[in-house]
Amino acid sequence: MKITDIKCYVLESPAPEPAFRWRTGLAGAGDGTPPGQPTANAYLKVETDEEIVGLATAGNGHAVASLVRRRLKKLIGHDPLLTERLWKEVWEIDRIEEIQMSQLGLLDIACWDIKAQKANLPLYQLLGGNSNRVPAYASTVTWNTMDEYERHIKTCKDEGFTAFKLHAWGDYREDLRLSRNLRKWTGDKADLMFDGSAGWDYVTALKFGRGLEEVDFLWYEEPMREFDLPSYAEMCRSLDIPVLAAETSDGCHWNAATWIQYRALDMMRTSAGYKGGITGAIKIAHLAESFGMRAQVHGGGYANAHLCAAIPNNDYYEELVISTEQIKGLKSQGDLSIVDGYLTVPNTPGIAPHPDWKEIEAKAVLTV
Repeated sequence: MKITDIKCYVLESPAPEPAFRWRTGLAGAGDGTPPGQPTANAYLKVETDEEIVGLATAGNGHAVASLVRRRLKKLIGHDPLLTERLWKEVWEIDRIEEIQMSQLGLLDIACWDIKAQKANLPLYQLLGGNSNRVPAYASTVTWNTMDEYERHIKTCKDEGFTAFKLHAWGDYREDLRLSRNLRKWTGDKADLMFDGSAGWDYVTALKFGRGLEEVDFLWYEEPMREFDLPSYAEMCRSLDIPVLAAETSDGCHWNAATWIQYRALDMMRTSAGYKGGITGAIKIAHLAESFGMRAQVHGGGYANAHLCAAIPNNDYYEELVISTEQIKGLKSQGDLSIVDGYLTVPNTPGIAPHPDWKEIEAKAVLTV
């Protein structure tokens, strides 16, 4: 099989009002485009001489189009089934480009989509397969008040969730009060997590982690920026609660190996979006497993759902919860529905449903 073309379609739409916010200091929902102004998304289409087509999507559409035009077009003629070889080719491009993390694995995802269709298998089975019934945790946005958290958490419980992760305000004392309340609202048997979104220094992060230990949280995620590995290592030695890290660190599995070498985490983050697509993500998952370590998949969507179903050392699928209406609608969102706290990953060959390509071509403001 050969790649006959690599195309990028850029579609624009008016940016909506942000649907939610994160902790104080972080950018909110969306890509930062002012509401009403055009924001661009990219559809990457990899065509082959066997008429099997691969799909990957991303934001920042014009940047993706530029990457395709200048760099990825040169990979036409390669065999899309040789994902290791193509991944290395893109990694070599990254040496000069410093490709944005969310774009590094786009070609890889599209080629795995082709490979799974060729094999007539869903991706998770092609990757080995563990179970396509994956428990999901409710991953909160940052709401404004304690009452909002309580109301939405109780709605999540009513919908069948038994695991919950907080994105809070970034205020040490209030966040700790919220964490204690979360345990009261959910009971002793629920799995609870806290995501610090890299908001604290070492002293505050350590103090807060000890507070989480008092209410028995499953993990403590990214309390500091992911540059100072000695501080992370010292915190891991000082706390009993498992520290989950390496979500936003560059370098894929080589960087993941350094975190393990420094003993700077207890659980590893992996994802298709931030770790170089399917190839990078699965390398990290297997690396973590070889050290007896869990590899928690970050973020939702089809590719990450298949990763969750493929590997045994991941605990949950991450489902963002935003509003009462959205939470109650999670059981009715098609292939990625959450029913009674579980996601059932579809057995359709490939990764995700494809759009109507003629419609995409017609709507594109830029085609490469």
